[in-house]
Amino acid sequence: MLTYLEFEKPIAELDTRVAQLRETHNSSDEIDIEAEVSRLEAKASKLLRDTYSKLTPWQKAQVARHPERPHFKDYVAGIAEDFLPLAGDRAFADDPAIIGGLARIDGRRVMLIGHEKGDDTASRLKHNFGMAKPEGYRKAIRLMQLADRFGLPVVTLVDTPGAFPGVQAEERGQAEAIARSTEQCLALKVPMIAVVVGEGGSGGAVAIAAANRVLMFEHAVYSVISPEGCASILWRTADKAADAAEAMKITASDLQALGVVDRIVSEPLGGAHRDPDAAIGGLKGAIVEELADCASLGPDELLAQRRAKFLAIG
Repeated sequence: MLTYLEFEKPIAELDTRVAQLRETHNSSDEIDIEAEVSRLEAKASKLLRDTYSKLTPWQKAQVARHPERPHFKDYVAGIAEDFLPLAGDRAFADDPAIIGGLARIDGRRVMLIGHEKGDDTASRLKHNFGMAKPEGYRKAIRLMQLADRFGLPVVTLVDTPGAFPGVQAEERGQAEAIARSTEQCLALKVPMIAVVVGEGGSGGAVAIAAANRVLMFEHAVYSVISPEGCASILWRTADKAADAAEAMKITASDLQALGVVDRIVSEPLGGAHRDPDAAIGGLKGAIVEELADCASLGPDELLAQRRAKFLAIG
């Protein structure tokens, strides 16, 4: 059953009414309710369209965090062929918050890396809600180096509230691991395409997103801190998160205007969670196009382009 967000309550009420009428129809064939059902469905569709045409930045953040939004494993299943996961950082452990491996996208061999949040309580705990530890970023570095060695383009899917802020992560060098991963992105001599598919949180996102081309889903968000974190610093309360989200310019359109994002990938009406197959198909097409565009660039051009792009930010 679809989970409705707070601002979607009017839509939920209409959908519930439609479901109730259909149950009534099933229990009594003598009652003709099709006309009323059609009217309510049209009203709900219009309300959904109107609502999503004017989402605030804070509402977009809620959509980006929707529990039923597609995650890395869903994108792998819909985008990649012959995915072969590669585990471990060869130093400490394997971090399930970042998954990566060899794959083919539309017949092209790539190294596919991304954050995995999980989709139920058990898997979210296993993947630490997509918050990677140092070993996760060191695994990403290892896989990027492997891709560079064999001339494989790197494709990354970003979806994290940020790097894990726990004491053990800090003890194992979280800041250095993030910096080294960002450095490795910038040092690649193969094409790199990054896509913010949900949340792009701070250094935890940038560490695998310093790419030649940065794409972003229509309702994804990308920021240096969460709106709640920003509000807690500026106003000493997370209740001002909506105001913080507005000021921080976290949406795809804002970031494209600022030159941080190169391309916005459209989502189905109502967000990727309402039609995951359509969202994943659209993303695959965008990635294939970007890989083709980068294929004509030589190693030095790719490296120079990527560094110039990120030095220009800010």
